Amino acid sequence: MKKVRLLVVSLLLALTGCGGNPAPDEEAVVLVHGLGRSRASMMVLGQRLEWAGYGVVVVGYRSLTDRFPDQVATVRSMVERCCSESPRIHFVGHSLGGLVIRGYLAETRPEHLGRVVLLAPPNRGSLFVDWLEEVPAATEVLGPVGSELGTDSTDIPATLPPPDYEMGIIAGNRSIHPIGHLAIPGPDDGIVSVEQTRVEGVPMIVLPRSHAFIMSSRHTAEAVIRFLRTGEFGDISAPTR
Repeated sequence: MKKVRLLVVSLLLALTGCGGNPAPDEEAVVLVHGLGRSRASMMVLGQRLEWAGYGVVVVGYRSLTDRFPDQVATVRSMVERCCSESPRIHFVGHSLGGLVIRGYLAETRPEHLGRVVLLAPPNRGSLFVDWLEEVPAATEVLGPVGSELGTDSTDIPATLPPPDYEMGIIAGNRSIHPIGHLAIPGPDDGIVSVEQTRVEGVPMIVLPRSHAFIMSSRHTAEAVIRFLRTGEFGDISAPTR
């Protein structure tokens, strides 16, 4: 029954212009999906956040075709349309979505900014993207922004300023991507290594989840909710598999 409800809510949210519509007295959580994904990929997390009492806005943007400034502008427009009356606005982004949030907050600061949680973000770039640059036609598959998520000093991750707001990071260390795992040294989620998600001074936890599905994990949702409420991840018991 719970899975059926999640499906129905996902379909309803996909039809709304804001991907959700927080009530004026609800704290809002703005969800931003990753590269090559859609709003649907964040719906399970969104439903769990709604059960926790938050008003959820799921942003959809063209991750494979738009340039980074246009993706940032999409988030800005959605926040202005859907969260103008919210007493507090939190942000949660998966992968590229986390960098888009960081880009947005570097330019625009909501008056009632809450906390930010990034899920498997390539904050220090992705060695897998570096490896893909050597593969013919790979950059066309990644799109203009995906091909700029490497570890070079001119790539997008290196150009973002350090956060001056409350932010937490949830990394994964399980891979279902056979090629990505081989291209990345150390613990990784198949796309980004644990080390590449780090930002100096920012609290982080590591869960045994893959890059593709970390946002749908119940344990991820519990960690996100804890951080949004307290600014800390606390002693969350991580799953063993």
